[in-house]
Amino acid sequence: MDKGTAPPPGFIPQSGFVSPPPPPPYNEHQQTTSPPTIAYMPAFGSESQRMTCPHCQANISTEVKSEANIKTHAFALALCVFGLWCFVCCPYCMDSCLTKKHYCPNCNAYLGEQS
Repeated sequence: MDKGTAPPPGFIPQSGFVSPPPPPPYNEHQQTTSPPTIAYMPAFGSESQRMTCPHCQANISTEVKSEANIKTHAFALALCVFGLWCFVCCPYCMDSCLTKKHYCPNCNAYLGEQS
């Protein structure tokens, strides 16, 4: 090919580099897409809470279940180590040693726990 002539349409140079097509022109009347909405998750406490379930979109009052956690088991083990084995069941009955987990009563989805 001569240096003075333009390459034919669709010509790809030997280097293999192809420049991307130019962006479409900006239209001020064109609707822009809004950013994705982020679901607000409330801070859960120990009591049931009214909210809209992010999974099934139902207006619910959360179902609260108390469950043992690492802190519960650690207190029970400490009571055993100090010879107070007759009090081992106490951490499993104390609210301060249990985690309150919130579930949707409609779809049974886990929503969060007491922070």
